[in-house]
Amino acid sequence: MSKHLERDLESLEQDLLAQSAVVEEMIRLACRGLCERRVGVSEELLQREPQINHREVRIEEECLKILALHQPVAVDLRRVTTVLKVNGDLERIADLAVNIGERNDALVAWPYLQLPDMLEKMSDSAIEMVRDVLDAFVESDVARAHQVRRRDDQVDAYNRHVISEVYRWVEADPASIEPALHLFSASRHIERIADHATNIAEDVIYLVEGEIARHRPDSYLMPPRPTPSSASRNPPGDAELI
Repeated sequence: MSKHLERDLESLEQDLLAQSAVVEEMIRLACRGLCERRVGVSEELLQREPQINHREVRIEEECLKILALHQPVAVDLRRVTTVLKVNGDLERIADLAVNIGERNDALVAWPYLQLPDMLEKMSDSAIEMVRDVLDAFVESDVARAHQVRRRDDQVDAYNRHVISEVYRWVEADPASIEPALHLFSASRHIERIADHATNIAEDVIYLVEGEIARHRPDSYLMPPRPTPSSASRNPPGDAELI
């Protein structure tokens, strides 16, 4: 690898880490604001959104520039493509945080409604998934990425419980349909954040192991590739280019 390529890759990954720090703070603000019924959360989130959008475009442009100028192969190519995909997921997570903030502001008009207990548990789980998967990316920690991937099922279960509570609201009081819809939407946004964290976990697995983990349970993933010492006895194949 040339020094220029290594320098550009390091700069690219630093930009992505700066983006992830802002996004993580946004989802924490949105979820905590929702659970605590805090007023004015959406305005604060909207102020941060342009920064996220601007950096997302810049990171994508840098990825394309590296691909065009350096034509990386093997693990370097995986590094660029992983950054490109994680960058998109982070931008969508930020959008979901803004959406949660808007649903929270709408729910302020119904302060007497008791939010489901599972909503806070789901929020905490989604926040932890994003935090842990970003740590897994920084540390190239495949084991942690697999753990994040498995925790998505728990968030899905929390989401189903919250939606069941929403149905009971409407059955008990049909006049509560409007706040019920806002809460339904907020719950789905949190569940989608966990889905994007799962996507990033799968990207980490691809980055480190070269295995595409999408739509495949952990038990179906192939074992790690041979060590460099054993692989060196075999001629390189096309698989080494991805």
